[in-house]
Amino acid sequence: MNTTLQTPIKIDIVSDVACPWCYVGKRRLENALAQWEGAPVEIEWHPYQLDPTMRAEGLNRDTYLGNKFGDIDRAKQMTDNLTTVGKELGIDFDFGDNWLAVNTLPLHQMLVIAGQEGFKSELKERFLKAYFVETLHLNDTSILEGIGAEFGWSAEKVQSIIQNEELGKAVQQKIKHFQELGVSGVPFFIINNKYGISGAQPSEVFLDAFKQVTSLENAEITSEGENCDVHGENC
Repeated sequence: MNTTLQTPIKIDIVSDVACPWCYVGKRRLENALAQWEGAPVEIEWHPYQLDPTMRAEGLNRDTYLGNKFGDIDRAKQMTDNLTTVGKELGIDFDFGDNWLAVNTLPLHQMLVIAGQEGFKSELKERFLKAYFVETLHLNDTSILEGIGAEFGWSAEKVQSIIQNEELGKAVQQKIKHFQELGVSGVPFFIINNKYGISGAQPSEVFLDAFKQVTSLENAEITSEGENCDVHGENC
């Protein structure tokens, strides 16, 4: 294999824990990576908040989905579709009565520190599972302390992270950066700081993108798939 193909492919992923299509997109990307036999791939997760105004106590399922869609029946169509798609990927989405929408800023703050310590991807997966499969209330400090403990963090460390206002401001600035780049829906994948893939694309789209990047083709990749946007049209 020549040295060009050995050059790593960098994927920056902009996503929010509160985005079910981000979970789907993560799985589809992982499936693509399992099939990819070319250059190594490096992944970096970046923060986004679909609803930065979410109140601290969160919103229950019916209130949250009713506010976003204006019609519970329409919301149910969306969640039923996600449940079906999720099962194909090994994700058991649970949009039952216990599901709670929360402000995800503290989660992003924890992800920043996890990134510094080398396990951001693992914590991202844990948060997504907790939020959409286990329906844990991620605005409950004791829940966050429990998740932190799974990675060797003390309760005091978790508290210091989520109470760090400067860290919160840094996360918000990072989100603003991607908004200024035009990101209004997630997941959004940026390959080699040049190509953009919007939404939870099928694995084949990622594989095609990898091939284009490694063959040094100049055609722009602009495929769009299901995503969550700030206007709530999809989730």
